[in-house]
Amino acid sequence: MQAGNAIYETIADLPPVLPVFPLTGALLLPRTQLPLNIFEPRYIAMFDAALAGNRLIGMIQPELVAGGSAEDGEGLSRVGCVGRITSFQETGDGRYLVTLQGVTRFAVVREIGAVTSYRQVECDFAPFASDLSSGIGEDKVDRTALLNTLRAYLDANDLEADWTSVSEAETEILVNALCMMCPYGAQEKQALLEAPDLKTRAETLIAITEIDLARSQGGEGGTTLQ
Repeated sequence: MQAGNAIYETIADLPPVLPVFPLTGALLLPRTQLPLNIFEPRYIAMFDAALAGNRLIGMIQPELVAGGSAEDGEGLSRVGCVGRITSFQETGDGRYLVTLQGVTRFAVVREIGAVTSYRQVECDFAPFASDLSSGIGEDKVDRTALLNTLRAYLDANDLEADWTSVSEAETEILVNALCMMCPYGAQEKQALLEAPDLKTRAETLIAITEIDLARSQGGEGGTTLQ
């Protein structure tokens, strides 16, 4: 796949160790874009190093625990997604406005005892090698069910969509973009990230949304994946 000016054909094109940005509720998926506002000194240092090197950053959530998520500085979730910095802007007040393009997911093998102020992990990309090929599994996605669920959600929340753009979007892009835009919690986002294939990811999103709709119609708030 291509991300910015770089082409990643196989997992051999990816480094075995990545700097990681632990961020609760953040979801990056292959071939999607994630805007970030970077202001903490350790993450400014991390992005400086990435810009001077391979431009790759691992997005990952802190370890999810009962009742919420661990604070940064504790454990990490078992799966994240590597993104390439495809654009950035210096704000003049010490911040970066950055866009990451998702490349592939990775499993955390272990955290490296790094001398840097930011965290680094050893990665295993092998379980997600298919992420580097676009369109895999699109034919197995129930696109009609996905769109019907999206329409029900929008109607329930008095929202609108550009249905022409939605109907023209490739199925993989549609599924991943909807997953990234969905207003659900950290557990739901991690479940969407860890879904083994596109079909399962779409089915998981549909299930989460249907639960949310049922609870809303029943007067109960919140969505929690059990």
